[in-house]
Amino acid sequence: MTLTAPVPTRATGRPGTPPRRPVRPLRVLLHVFLGLVALGWLLPLALAVYASLRPYDETARLGYFSLPEHLTLDYYGRAWSQAELPRYYLNTLIIVVPALVVTLFMASFTAFAIARLRVPGRRALLIVFTAGNLLPPQVLITPLYTVYAMVPLPAWLSDSQSLYDSYLGLILVHVAFQFGFCVFVMANFMRTIPEEIDEAALVDGAGVWKRYWRLTLPLCRPVLAALSTLQFTWMYNDFLWALVLMSSGDKLPVTSALNNLRGQFFTDYNLLAAGSVLVALPTLIVFQLLHKQFVAGLTLGATKG
Repeated sequence: MTLTAPVPTRATGRPGTPPRRPVRPLRVLLHVFLGLVALGWLLPLALAVYASLRPYDETARLGYFSLPEHLTLDYYGRAWSQAELPRYYLNTLIIVVPALVVTLFMASFTAFAIARLRVPGRRALLIVFTAGNLLPPQVLITPLYTVYAMVPLPAWLSDSQSLYDSYLGLILVHVAFQFGFCVFVMANFMRTIPEEIDEAALVDGAGVWKRYWRLTLPLCRPVLAALSTLQFTWMYNDFLWALVLMSSGDKLPVTSALNNLRGQFFTDYNLLAAGSVLVALPTLIVFQLLHKQFVAGLTLGATKG
């Protein structure tokens, strides 16, 4: 009978816990860099919130980076009523919600045709959609303004009886400019879905619409949530097209409501900061509600395929 000495093992801490990864200098630099980038993005928002809680006389006397003597929420009530935010919120919903729904529906169906069906020239079509995202929207301001003034609409759709100065005009602009990006993202995501699922449904007699609506679209919930978050934020924050293609002040979206907080000879920037926080609040709420699906959509698209 032979005895063998036990082989010494390295302590790994508590039983069942994985060993710690060694600290690498490049990983530390990466975390420091990401922390600085996050701080650079959050600092203006934090400063706006801080300024909105202080009276203007105090910041004018002590400066914006000084310690507060007292904090107040009065500016938020004044901004809500003076900027007429409820009416402008409604205008924004009238524009953004239909544009978002139409964009995602059309883009998902087009992406399904490109990724799951044998459509002739589908690669060239996807390249065209991708190239359209590279076109700066500013170069189309004059042509679009001219076309919108010439396209007639019935009086119940537009007071000007044209696409100019109408909600429909802004909805069409958002759909046109966001459609290509959504098709590009969704087509690449749909390609990661196993083709055997479509083949099994085809054998069972499922048509194109059933394979799209009942089979493929439910599997695309993560990417739909991610695109919904991005598209809502981009459409909600748009100011350029509303400024160019609208002239009636009572139809403008909420981003233009901040102009109501500017005086002719004096502007209370603390009041303007409170209005900016209220205007940005819906996008923060939407992201908070969909952030899990947003992250899941990004990670799935990055790791599969």
